[in-house]
Amino acid sequence: MKKRVVVGLSGGVDSSVAAYLLKEQGYEVIGLFMKNWHDDSVTISNECPWLEDSNDALMVADKLGIPFQTVDLSEQYKERIVDYMFNEYENGRTPNPDVLCNREIKFDVFMKIAVELGADYVATGHYCRKEVIQVTENGETKEIHRLLAGVDNNKDQSYFLCQLSQEQLAKALFPIGHLTKPEVREIAAANDLITADKKDSQGLCFIGKVRLPEFLQQQLKPKKGIIYEVSKESALYHNEPVTYPTKEAELIAASASVKYTSDDAKKVAEHNGAHYYTIGQRKGLNVGGTVEPLFIIATDVETNAIYTGQGSEHPGLFKKALHVKPHEIHWIREDMALKDGDTLEVKARIRYRQPLQNAVLHKFESGMYVAFEEPQSAITEGQFVSWHLGEELVGSGVIS
Repeated sequence: MKKRVVVGLSGGVDSSVAAYLLKEQGYEVIGLFMKNWHDDSVTISNECPWLEDSNDALMVADKLGIPFQTVDLSEQYKERIVDYMFNEYENGRTPNPDVLCNREIKFDVFMKIAVELGADYVATGHYCRKEVIQVTENGETKEIHRLLAGVDNNKDQSYFLCQLSQEQLAKALFPIGHLTKPEVREIAAANDLITADKKDSQGLCFIGKVRLPEFLQQQLKPKKGIIYEVSKESALYHNEPVTYPTKEAELIAASASVKYTSDDAKKVAEHNGAHYYTIGQRKGLNVGGTVEPLFIIATDVETNAIYTGQGSEHPGLFKKALHVKPHEIHWIREDMALKDGDTLEVKARIRYRQPLQNAVLHKFESGMYVAFEEPQSAITEGQFVSWHLGEELVGSGVIS
């Protein structure tokens, strides 16, 4: 019996080539397009991106001679992604919808539909790889699925899958993970796929051309507040060295955010709502007349204030550690999970495409601390930190 694979055909070149390769490898392939949004009041452009994308996906399926259908997941998408996003922004955190979309939609809701269609696997056009190894624990041998970086360093998307479980990975295939983007486009062109030269999509996972500020303004009401500037020379950054009684106390201090008040800063302008902004943001402040550009170093949704500092090297942007709450620690490699008191040297990143950083994980009852060798800029609450051993992504967590 041929193994059956359902491919999430998005109407882009990556998933098109993923479907082509699977067919070449002898799988029975079905193409499924996910429609995740109908609310045209928040799709900013006049074009209807999902219509265009679903047409491209249909034409690719037609060309490859595979069955194709559209599934409407907009209800689940609204519940699990959009509502969550608004809630996070409202509380002054910055969520990552792409990571969530993979965990909650593609490899959960969508995967369940695929299984109902008799699929053995679900495939996507992600630039990452999977490897299966055997591990013996307590005399029992079991299969472990490793999530590895894509071969194309410029496109590695393993970070977006940092919240997947062993069960989800067991049913996942990543057919293009061993290829580079130019190679993928070459394969598409050689096989006359309509998506060969199509630009990569930008914007929210699967919603298409939505600009985030406008999207947020649909739900979160504008609220005038003050933009403050904190000087690099502020006394807040010139603390005497402290000796901490325990490693945990030291990490708590290293991961803590500076608490700013209006007394620490000068007023420079007004804004429309602290919940629209995020740490490290430079664009969209519309404040001129400073020697260096202003970067957001903190937002306070309680007082509706934004604190900024001049230049990308402003001390308010940097911290040496971050914290993940106990229930938000996620191990893809459950066999490697740390116990309280354990440490592990890893490479870590706090955002997509950030070069991997040297770090040490410290596990306590109070959660996981990730202590970096070098201070990191714009560690942002609500985003994901992922940790890696070599080319394998072994776990992740929500930055608290």
